[in-house]
Amino acid sequence: MAEVLEEIALLLELKDENPFKIRAYRQGAEVVRNFEDDIVERARANELNGIKGIGDALRDKLHELATTGTLEFHQNLRAEFPDGLFELFDVQGLGPKKIKLLHSELGVGSIADLKRVCEEGKVAGLSGFGKKTEQKILEELARRDSFADTYLLGAVSPIVSDLLETLRTHPEIGLVAVAGSFRRAKETVHDLDFLVSTKEPALVCEDFTTLPQVASVIACGETKASVRLTNGLQCDLRAVSNEQFPFALMYFTGSKEHNVAIRSLALKKGWSLNEYGFTPAENAKQSEEIPADIHEERDIYQALGLRYIEPELRENRGEIEAAADDDLPRLVALENLRGTFHNHSTASDGTNTLEEMAEAAMELGLQYLGIADHSKASFQANGLDEDRLFAQVSKIRELNETYQNFRLFAGSEVDIHKDGTLDFADEILAQLDYCVVSVHNVFNLPEDEMTRRLCRAMENEHVTMLGHPTGRLLLKRDGYALDMTRIIDCAAETRTIIELNCNPRRLDMDWRWWKRARDKGVLCSINPDAHSTDGLHHLGIGVRVARKGWLRRLDVLNTRSAADVAAFLAKPKAER
Repeated sequence: MAEVLEEIALLLELKDENPFKIRAYRQGAEVVRNFEDDIVERARANELNGIKGIGDALRDKLHELATTGTLEFHQNLRAEFPDGLFELFDVQGLGPKKIKLLHSELGVGSIADLKRVCEEGKVAGLSGFGKKTEQKILEELARRDSFADTYLLGAVSPIVSDLLETLRTHPEIGLVAVAGSFRRAKETVHDLDFLVSTKEPALVCEDFTTLPQVASVIACGETKASVRLTNGLQCDLRAVSNEQFPFALMYFTGSKEHNVAIRSLALKKGWSLNEYGFTPAENAKQSEEIPADIHEERDIYQALGLRYIEPELRENRGEIEAAADDDLPRLVALENLRGTFHNHSTASDGTNTLEEMAEAAMELGLQYLGIADHSKASFQANGLDEDRLFAQVSKIRELNETYQNFRLFAGSEVDIHKDGTLDFADEILAQLDYCVVSVHNVFNLPEDEMTRRLCRAMENEHVTMLGHPTGRLLLKRDGYALDMTRIIDCAAETRTIIELNCNPRRLDMDWRWWKRARDKGVLCSINPDAHSTDGLHHLGIGVRVARKGWLRRLDVLNTRSAADVAAFLAKPKAER
């Protein structure tokens, strides 16, 4: 139902319909997604009266959808356009107006059509395009091809949970785990690796290929099965014995570089290590006795003289040396989080009210929630001017009077202008609890200029944290050119927090930089950039990425209590 409403909004955009009408369908989709009761049953019974965001027209359409499974209005709209046209909305730089022009003038109805007319030089002649735009489209299409068969960590997480739950119910399966890059919390994955222990490997592999999530079978053998799911994602299942399970889990978790280094340690003891266990190494001059009591991965590391290395750290980036020296960090955990910042409401481009966001945060067990709606320069996101911002701050203060053991912090996500100045004056920022600064336009500055732009913003006394530092959108847009070493050094000098934006499309700052930031004394704030109550659930992915970046509880601001955070924010930056 939500997908149909969103598609109607897109189709109406293509037809240049009233923007308020378009927004009504988008808001309706969010209401459907976030409705706590069984909205399908309510729609079927035509009992949607009084639900905020669903007017009479939407009510009737949802009733038709729920009772018949289709919507005539939607089907008629769809018939006006080719099916492949919706692929074009995923191309960076193309909006409804340009897509409509491409369709009406050049007959573009798919990605293949778009590539062809660009290569033929026909797009450059269209009004509002030009040769430069045509070349950028071709570059974007090439980038899309390079991302083929690659999936976001956050997008596959529900799939993993679903398949793990299904495998655990199989009567012939004992132990179950997911391995590979997903277990290591890489930001994107190419496939999924599942591991099970069983005495009936062939039966388990065959049953795996018949799961309802499977679209096609790539291969099925005695101990391994490979399938492709309905969304195109490849999943591999390996079946081993209970004794082999810890070795197989380590091996198939990887990374390749980590495994090579671990095997070299085993060789020094005269052992060969593979996915099945320890064996005496060939041509070893001397061999220590192979331990017989290996029951889990931890025992393998212990046998090699190492502390257990968490899966997120297994990239051969110093974790093995740290494990040998008993110097591994105790990584932050989801249960350590007490609140979070950088969240949006209906005041800008969010889909839930202040009250709804606060209620959802309390249901998650959080002690506080930071609201940071966009500033006025982000007009496309309905950014707040000074008057609207102060009205929101006043509303937050009033709400806080009604809460027990919970607090809303009043902030703003303030645009960083091209020259590094901010979208609000200092006297405005001084009246907020905190301030997130972010870049939302002019992404094409040279590296030195963009770096100076962000540094100038962080030098402001009222700037609490830097939001999504590189501006990247995974599988869609590369980050802008930045000298991250200088950004981290500036954050350390100015006592500015760097955000780990855990929206699955961002995961920014990248995990590869966090250990350096941590060692420089830069604090992290794990922020979901939530534009709805559902967005708060991205905190779990954020914690996984923080762990991959070697972050501990003490390195993350929002592991602190509400009282400690309030005291921290009240101090001048130099004293934090």
